Parts: sequence; structure tokens; C-alpha cells
Amino acid sequence: MSDADDLTDAVLTASRLLVAVSARSLAAVEETLTLPQLRLVVLLDSRGPMSLTALADLLEVNPSTAKRMIDRLVTAGMVAREPNPTSRREVVVVVTGEGSRVVREVMARRRAEISTIVARMPEHLRHGLVEALAAFAEAGGEPRWSARDQTPERPRDRAEVD
Repeated sequence: MSDADDLTDAVLTASRLLVAVSARSLAAVEETLTLPQLRLVVLLDSRGPMSLTALADLLEVNPSTAKRMIDRLVTAGMVAREPNPTSRREVVVVVTGEGSRVVREVMARRRAEISTIVARMPEHLRHGLVEALAAFAEAGGEPRWSARDQTPERPRDRAEVD
């Protein structure tokens, strides 16, 4: 087995743990959101207003699927549709105050649980993990986020509004 295979297996195993942490964190806030719906709200909260097409592209779903998700999230009060400030004929989707609150609460719960897991790791293995995970997230196009500053870093190379 190659180093790439070993690394892929390790990341897959870790991703199962992280999905479980995410699901538990979402369930703890007693919201009726699914993980894909939460992902959409997180994208809006971290990247700002976006068109339906831009959201569908980032979520890697069909625009009709994204529209149905947005409709449900509008009904739940997590997102809203607003006129595009640069083109009044177009509409963008924005996170609401309630959506941002849910993101903050879920992220705080996730951070607390992940912190507990990291604390159980041998200290000498923690140091390389920061650099490796940062590179992994960057390679996947995920912006840096820290609960310490509560402000997601916005990507510089993507248009937020079509």
C-alpha cells in the first residue's frame, strides 16, 4: 500500500468521526436542519450573499436541488432572498440572524467536542496535524475558520455573487 493510500484511509476514517461530531452538534441545538442544509447556511454565513447558481456550484448539486433547500431554509427562517445590490433584477440568498446564530452554536459545540478529542491525542502528534489539516482544507477550497475570532476568512479567488 502506498503512502497516498494510507493517508486516504486515515482521512476517510477521520472524516467519519467528523461527520458524527457534526451530526451530534446539529442534533444538540434541536434544529430540524439536515447536514446538507447546515452546509448551505454555513456557506452563506462564511462567504456572504450568493446567487442560487453559485450556491449550487459550491454544494455540487443541481440548481433545482439547491432551490428546494433554499425554500425550506427560508421557511425555517435561516436564510432570505434579497435583491442583488449590483443588479436589482437578480436575487441573492443571504443568511439571517437566526441562521448565523445556529451556525455559531453548532460550530461552538463542534469545537468543544473536537477539542476534547484532540486533548486525548499524544501531544507529540498534535503539532504536525495543524499544518497537515490546514493544507488539506486549502486543497479542498475550504476557507479558514476559527471560533476564536468568530469571523470566517472569506475566499479571495471566488466571486460571491454572480
